[in-house]
Amino acid sequence: MQARIVSAGRGARWLAEGWRLFRVAPLGWLALVFAYWLLMTVASLIPLLGVVAASVLVPAFSVGFMAAARAASSGGALELGLLFEGFRTSLKSQLALGVAYFGCLALVLGATALADGGALARWMLAGERPGEAVLRSEEFLAALALAAALYLPVMMMFWFAPPLAAWHSSGAAKALFFSFFACLMNWRAFLAYAAVTAALTLLAPFVALSALMLASGGALRAPVMSLVFPLLIVLLPTLFASFYASYRDVFGASDKRV
Repeated sequence: MQARIVSAGRGARWLAEGWRLFRVAPLGWLALVFAYWLLMTVASLIPLLGVVAASVLVPAFSVGFMAAARAASSGGALELGLLFEGFRTSLKSQLALGVAYFGCLALVLGATALADGGALARWMLAGERPGEAVLRSEEFLAALALAAALYLPVMMMFWFAPPLAAWHSSGAAKALFFSFFACLMNWRAFLAYAAVTAALTLLAPFVALSALMLASGGALRAPVMSLVFPLLIVLLPTLFASFYASYRDVFGASDKRV
């Protein structure tokens, strides 16, 4: 298990590779995303405990989407059972990663409470949406900025950790260590990936939808806003598949099962 340093150009192509993998079996991808969304929604309905369970299960489900991308890359069928690949492979390590992930999220949200008095934390954990005045306050914006800054190293630790634990027989701590430094070594590739992803998944749809509303003088506001959901349906599996593209490039992974 040795990370490679890849070029910024490779990072810029990860999203395109994710789109290619999505186009291999779009219906299969949509079924997996819908099943994941349904399971997480049901779990989140349980007060407090549901949020904990959903966070703990994120790494295991991440392996499932990686397995789906690997199957698509090798021309295999995308079966619903692939979503649970992480529960069949090194479950103990995946749950350990899940507990660590929840702990990191708790620390991040706890830190933001110092900036906004816990408004963001209550929204994320209990679904208590702050009022408009709070959302526009400097304190809440500072909490959002702090959360983004603190979540960056967390994201680096968990970007590759689930597949490393599942497919490289790595313990949770070792997987987190290798994932963090693999991301750090490839900061140029990830910076290019982030720029392309932000441009194509956030900026371009926003500009296009805003242009449609302006052209119609606001008359098509409802139809235009209804396009957001179909866009998300396509973007989510593309993003999930792009995670595998980054893993395959950095760790030189084979598309075959290991």
